[in-house]
Amino acid sequence: MLIFTSGTSGDPKPVRCTHGKIAFPGRMLADRFGLSTTDTAYVAMPMFHSNAVMAGWAVGLAAGAAVALRDRFSASGFLSDVRRFGATYADYVGTPLSYVLATPPRPDDADNPLRIVYGNEGAEADLVAFAERFGCRVVDAYGSTEGGIGFARTPDTPPGSLGRLGDGVHILDPDTGEPCEAAEFGPDGQLRNADAAIGELVNVSGAGWFAGYYNDPAADADRIRDGRYHTGDLAYADADGFVYFAGRTADWVRVDGENLGTAPIERVLVRHPAIAETAVYAVPGRVGDDVMAAIVPAGRAAPDPDEFARFLDRQDDLGPKQRPRYVRVTAELPRTATFKVVKRRLAADGTACGDTVWERTGATYRPLAEPDRHAPVSRQAR
Repeated sequence: MLIFTSGTSGDPKPVRCTHGKIAFPGRMLADRFGLSTTDTAYVAMPMFHSNAVMAGWAVGLAAGAAVALRDRFSASGFLSDVRRFGATYADYVGTPLSYVLATPPRPDDADNPLRIVYGNEGAEADLVAFAERFGCRVVDAYGSTEGGIGFARTPDTPPGSLGRLGDGVHILDPDTGEPCEAAEFGPDGQLRNADAAIGELVNVSGAGWFAGYYNDPAADADRIRDGRYHTGDLAYADADGFVYFAGRTADWVRVDGENLGTAPIERVLVRHPAIAETAVYAVPGRVGDDVMAAIVPAGRAAPDPDEFARFLDRQDDLGPKQRPRYVRVTAELPRTATFKVVKRRLAADGTACGDTVWERTGATYRPLAEPDRHAPVSRQAR
């Protein structure tokens, strides 16, 4: 198969997916979850995406189970489909769990045959809430279409972690190529040494299941360098080897000479009860980058700008450089067909968008007037 990457931070690229690359996760997951001919795998994710193929269809095929395919995902139709087809296994990628949880709860939600829900990039709070509400087990894992590195959570994995570093997988400083330091946390949970701990996930032992991009040797050379597979994903690991996602190298924010991952900032922002979703990205500043965040209100009203500034100041694990200079209040985030946020589109808009934009000035945020708005300058020379 040729399966295209999502194109959230760059142009989509066709990944060459061999028979083994598709068969292996199908067999592995079917065995891991004890699936058999008595099960039904429910697949509602787009079939042009690796998640639906490798974590959905291939799993049902390897188990000899029935496979229930839906033409497109429906949050309101999810539970009725599960009951109708007797689905015991389902897959997801991105925010579908959030959408299902947003449907009105019913007393009998847990009265369904679903046992296992498996996917990646689900919000930490949603994993717990979904499992409790629908009476099933939710397993969130790290993976990519390329397949050069994989993680799986185990029962001892701390909240928010992808799992432990595997053999041959390291977190390397993108500038020096040397291993990063173990993450150090303060008593408040704040990452104290982000600049030294955050680096790129690299498989130093080789390409893993990555068989290359179709007819794109330049992209292959960027992904495989000196015999090492570079994921393009940022992460940090604690002293026990548990890994935490910190964003993509393409959306790394560099403020005052310090590299900042976006994912830790996003995890803090969504703690605010008036925020349903957020995306953090870089926009060019006078020197280096400025941090900008797009937020989607949980209800009809956005947070109060003054109160939001005070909220951020109270978060012990959000450093001064991590606080967004700009905040865009929007009804929805731009997404791919597989529900991944397209940050490059947000970054391209900058503050010159049709939404309300706040700017941090001192201890508060103020609405940015139209004459002060601007689109980012070209980043090619930076």
